[in-house]
Amino acid sequence: MREFAQNILTAAPGKTWLFSAGQAGFIIKSSSGQLLAIDLYLSDCVERVEGNTGFKRLMPKILASDEIVFDAVICTHPHLDHFDMDSVPGMISNGRTKLFCSVDCRKLIEQTELEYYSEQIRYVKPGDECQTGDFQISFVNCDHGTGAPDAVGVVVNVDGKVIYEAGDTCLRLDRVEEIRQFGELNVMIAPINGAYGNLNEEDCSTLAEALEPTVTIPCHYGMFASHHGDVGKFYEIMNEKNLPLHLMRQGEQFEV
Repeated sequence: MREFAQNILTAAPGKTWLFSAGQAGFIIKSSSGQLLAIDLYLSDCVERVEGNTGFKRLMPKILASDEIVFDAVICTHPHLDHFDMDSVPGMISNGRTKLFCSVDCRKLIEQTELEYYSEQIRYVKPGDECQTGDFQISFVNCDHGTGAPDAVGVVVNVDGKVIYEAGDTCLRLDRVEEIRQFGELNVMIAPINGAYGNLNEEDCSTLAEALEPTVTIPCHYGMFASHHGDVGKFYEIMNEKNLPLHLMRQGEQFEV
């Protein structure tokens, strides 16, 4: 078992942990040890499918799809760095792990022949809620443009902590109240790459100003050359605005 998997499984009980897998992939571990994965990109299927060096994986592979049994996996939309077609089958083939994915992931489910696991799969849309183990999950609106019109963001309530994963989205301040209804955010995770309709560094800071999370964690940078994202610029903007942030390196764990 590789170090990252070992660190996840042995992280101290009684605490809520957040782990960065790189790109927009995060793992939440509850105080009782249950595991929720969001948008894990573990393979190099994007470059394989796109055939473009702009999508070459630039971060190492630190976790295999079958190294950890997750209680639940979320794929916020069907872009392959969020629904990893080479890894999702391995994550749910144990017959136990639940998969929550946006409704426009249906074609990928069929393409990867995952209909066999249909009892484990739930298609979700903004406004849907579910309780799975320790995790109360609310799926919220995001705006990833016409390329993924059914994409969702995720609000996870676990151990009394609220974690907002904005998903791939542009800046929509008109939807701030939808997120505010969940109360104080302990963590906001949001993209900073500014490509493909996503928040850029300034946009992410503006959203942080509006939602006032205890800490903002940027994502969606460093994996692909074509995705852009300047974490140094984001760091400077957040410091200038005196907004709290935490920069997570791939494989790092953070106590929520």
